[in-house]
Amino acid sequence: MVTAAPGEDRSPALALVNTWRLTPGGPVDDLGSPGEATSWLHRHALAAAVPGAEELSRLTELRTAVRELLAALAEGRAPDAAAVEAVNAAARADAAAPQLAWRGGPRREWHSTRPGTIDAAAAALARDAIDVAGGDLGPLVRPCEAHGCVRFFFREHARRRWCSTTCGDRVRAARHHRLVVEQRETSP
Repeated sequence: MVTAAPGEDRSPALALVNTWRLTPGGPVDDLGSPGEATSWLHRHALAAAVPGAEELSRLTELRTAVRELLAALAEGRAPDAAAVEAVNAAARADAAAPQLAWRGGPRREWHSTRPGTIDAAAAALARDAIDVAGGDLGPLVRPCEAHGCVRFFFREHARRRWCSTTCGDRVRAARHHRLVVEQRETSP
């Protein structure tokens, strides 16, 4: 199990984007099969229905669109119009209404008219992506600065540059190795 990037616990859209990542063993896709996608959706309390090939394709297309939104936020540019439309279309796919929940204080939750469907899950992910992009978390979106990492996170501390301690350790180890090699080359 991979360590969650900072912010994934608050944003299922951020977690969705990070379901595809690069590892030393090659690319990993947590949505690579309907079974893997179902497990991921269940872990994030998003859907009870097992997605088929068509639903899986819609979910991975939404991931690509949300990734484009987050990359645009991090880079300070406008996202591709097709990505914006894909997120908006997914948000419209399920009618939902805000409800007030009171667990330790007031909290707004969206309740679907079709809970347990892939449309409800995609709409919840799209609404979250819209909330991130248009809300207070948008300016905090950053890509991991570790070479070969494609994950995003919320940078809530000015010194954070990596999505995980693993990436940070890898960068520091590479830097140390480079310094050792440079010292060897310059030593008589």
